[in-house]
This record gives sequence, structure tokens and C-alpha cells, in this order.
Amino acid sequence: MFRQGGGGDYESIEMFTDVLSIVKKSYVEEVDTKKLIYGAINGMLASLDPHSSFMPPDMFKELKIDTKGEFGGLGIEITIKDGMLTVISPIEDTPAFKAGVKANDQILKINDKFTKDMTIMDAVKLMRGIKGTKVTITVMRDGFDKPKEFPLVRDIIQVKSVKSKMLEGGIGYVRLAQFQEKSDEYLIKALAALKEENKGELKGLVLDLRNDPGGLLDQAVKVSDHFIDEGLIVYTEGREPDSKMKFSAKKGGKEPNYPMVVLVNSGSASASEIVAGALQDHNRAVIMGTQTFGKGSVQTIIPLSEDSGLRLTTARYYTPKGRSIQAKGIVPDITVEQVDLQPAEKKPSLHIREKDLDHHFENEEKLPEEKVKEKKPEAAKGDKLDEQLKNDYQLVRAQDLLKGWDILQKLGKKSP
Repeated sequence: MFRQGGGGDYESIEMFTDVLSIVKKSYVEEVDTKKLIYGAINGMLASLDPHSSFMPPDMFKELKIDTKGEFGGLGIEITIKDGMLTVISPIEDTPAFKAGVKANDQILKINDKFTKDMTIMDAVKLMRGIKGTKVTITVMRDGFDKPKEFPLVRDIIQVKSVKSKMLEGGIGYVRLAQFQEKSDEYLIKALAALKEENKGELKGLVLDLRNDPGGLLDQAVKVSDHFIDEGLIVYTEGREPDSKMKFSAKKGGKEPNYPMVVLVNSGSASASEIVAGALQDHNRAVIMGTQTFGKGSVQTIIPLSEDSGLRLTTARYYTPKGRSIQAKGIVPDITVEQVDLQPAEKKPSLHIREKDLDHHFENEEKLPEEKVKEKKPEAAKGDKLDEQLKNDYQLVRAQDLLKGWDILQKLGKKSP
């Protein structure tokens, strides 16, 4: 039944239909055709890269909910490494975060199902659900002698994408947990509230992008635009004309040119890296922390028939100076590892980044091209931040840098 061909598209499609026909006719049990087609599509996309995927109707609906920042689940951002479900970061103030799930944890089981070779979409489907229902995840962590079970209760995950607090010396602190539909609006409100509390302009700002897995590209552009006077913020390159886009800063409405530190780590990915890369290339902020995740690709959401959807990698993005961070990440200007300021249990040393994922793209450095096409979580300011920030060594270092900024400038002016 199989035809010998030259390996062209027509011959390959013929082979696929032949296999489909054989399975439908001869498999030991009767198989639903839609299930076979969905499985074939999933396998095809999984062979491309870690971020392209097919979304059946229920998953496509979940994606739309995600960007609005509210859903029922555990509060874990996940990826796949070596066929294992791996935590990029737990979302703050969620069941997973409160139970002690940590970045780089490997999830071996969800309830009684092993996650080896499980797709991200299948894992998400198992972890999402109605508030109050129970899920047990089995986790292996660097430093564990054996896997540990985490019994969790699903809750409504309301991701507070922006949190803020005034620090000593007129320094503001803003944390972006995720780039959602209204992150830019809530950033504006957070900065206004900080200025009001400080009774005037800020003396400096710490923008915390640690463990921020990214989100919407347009929100990354808008956040960057608040701090960059003019010029390129990010541009994208792909095969289709529509994937070649250029995003530049708009005139007016900028934050004052106060000293600024951006905190990043291996959990900072995608949109977070766009912001960090833009501010670094424009010399607008000092990037501090550890090397970021390295997700330099753009996914386009394409609606399909039957209310399903396709998430397809269609482009790479580049920083204003033409740096591709794919599988490399943003390297901080000042590297500061996170250490506890008081004794605590041993922390995992495993760092997962884009370059570790199966089928990741290799880095392709490019210079900017002149002719490229132009193209409700609430801001929270609360006491819950106090405990989190009290023993935060990276934040302490950022504050020290901002406090000494004026002194460093004066010394620089006196230099021969």
C-alpha cells in the first residue's frame, strides 16, 4: 500500500493518509478519527519547538482566560525539559506558591498520572479545575532524597500583575509578575501612587521582573515605552511579511530620568526579556541579578475550525541593538546571585533556561534593519510584600546601588 516517492509534500501526505487508513481499519480497538488527527497535529508541532502547540476547544478557551489574569487552578508556570514537566516559577499568593513549590521543580506526577512525555497542554488541563477541588502533584527537587507529594486545593488564580511599595530614601519598588491585558495601565497607577506617597518624584526605581514568565508582546512594548524617550524598543523577524515588525518609543508621557535598576533571574522570560533588553540597550537602567531564561521567539495565535486554535512560533525578536536572546538570555550588567540573609533549607541549584529545552532555536545575532514594517488583575500595594522583601539580597543590592547613584555621578565628574 505504501508508495515510493521522492520525499515531496504530496508523497508525505499520501503516507499519512495510508497510516490513518490502516489504523482505522486494523487497530485492535476502534479509534475515533478526531482523536487520531489531534494526536498527529500534536506530534507534528511538538517536533518543531517547545512553544508551538495545538489547542483543542477547551484549551483555546483557557488561553483566552489566561491573558485576562483569572482562572481556576494551582498557580504554576510550566515548561518541558528532557520530557519532564518543569516549573518555571510559581505565581505569587497561589496554592502552589503557599505550599512551597519552587522554580526548577520537576513534576513527576499529577494525581496518579505520570508526566513523562506529557504535553504542556495536557498538564495544564489536569491542573486546572473548579475552586475547592484537590490535586496532588509529586515533585522532585535538587537536594531531595526522594520525590515529595504536594497536596493542593485549586483556587481562583487572580494574578496581580503589578505590585508596588515605597522603599527607603524615596526609592520606589514595582514588581511585574506577568504581562497581561492591563499590566501597562496598572503600572501607571502604581507609579502614580508611589509618587503621591513620596510627596514628589521618585529618587530611583527598582523594577522587579524576576520569575516573570512573560505574556503579551504589546504590554512589554508599552511598559518599556514609559522609560525610553525615543528609538527602537524591539523588532521581530520571520518568514512571513507580517512577522517582520518594528516597535518604537512614542513621544511624550515619559517617566523622569531617575536612576533605575531592573532585577532579573532565570525565571524571567519572553516579555520580561524584551523589557530588560530594551532598557539595557538604551542605557536607561542597570540590569541586575542572574542570566534570564532565553526565550527569544514570538508565538502567533491562529484560530482554527471547531473553536480550536494553533499557537505557532512565527518569528524571533531582537533587542534595539540587534541582539537575539534566543537560548542565551539577557546577561545582567551586575551579576548578583540570590542568597538568604538568614539560615534556611538548601535551595535547588538547577537552572532551566530556553537553551535546555528540546527543539529550541539556536541564537542568530542580527543587526537592526532600517526597513522593517511599523507595526482584571489590579495593581496591588500591600503589606504582603514586606515579608517577601525583608530578606531579599538582590533587592538590597539594588537599593544600595540606587542610594549611591548620586555619589558615583559626583565621583565620575571629578575624574580626569
